[in-house]
Amino acid sequence: MFAAGGGGRRPRLVAVHDTATGTAAAEPYSPNGAQGADGSVNGDHFRSVLGHFATGVVAITAIDPESGGPCGLAANSFTSVSLDPPLVAFCVAHTSSSWPKVREAARHCINILGEQQLPVCRQLAAKGGDKFRDLAWNPSPSGTPILEGALAWIDCSIEAEYVAGDHVIVVARVHELNTHGNGDGPLVFFRGAYGRFHA
Repeated sequence: MFAAGGGGRRPRLVAVHDTATGTAAAEPYSPNGAQGADGSVNGDHFRSVLGHFATGVVAITAIDPESGGPCGLAANSFTSVSLDPPLVAFCVAHTSSSWPKVREAARHCINILGEQQLPVCRQLAAKGGDKFRDLAWNPSPSGTPILEGALAWIDCSIEAEYVAGDHVIVVARVHELNTHGNGDGPLVFFRGAYGRFHA
């Protein structure tokens, strides 16, 4: 358990899996090593501190125009951007081998993953292989893959891209969206671990 509610019914985040240490314990803060000799922020320290911001997890899917088959990747850097026009955004690492295939599609589907979809997340985050092996999905109105069990889906297209360090920020225009699955809650990422949120 990451955080336990005390008194009343406070929300709590329950650990599912810790990708870094196998436990839910956080690394203690140490001023040593927080900055490099040149004054730059230490990458591990940056990741540790920013890991205290809990995020949801999404799968960005599409139909590869070249092969005609489904393709996709998992991400936890997703946010709404604008209501008018309807825009969302997500970040993708330059090193992603899946993004070039997804990017070439005219439409993309952002699947908001439910707490039972950790295996789906792991499969889509893995390097190489058939990422859609044994994954059940149905086409959105535009034909993009809506993963079975996703809590909601957002059908969109790329509006703009901005290079930002070792990632690219992708702003996407929303064309259609809806709730989908009836899972109990979202898949959440917090302090290097996947978990589930219960009110």
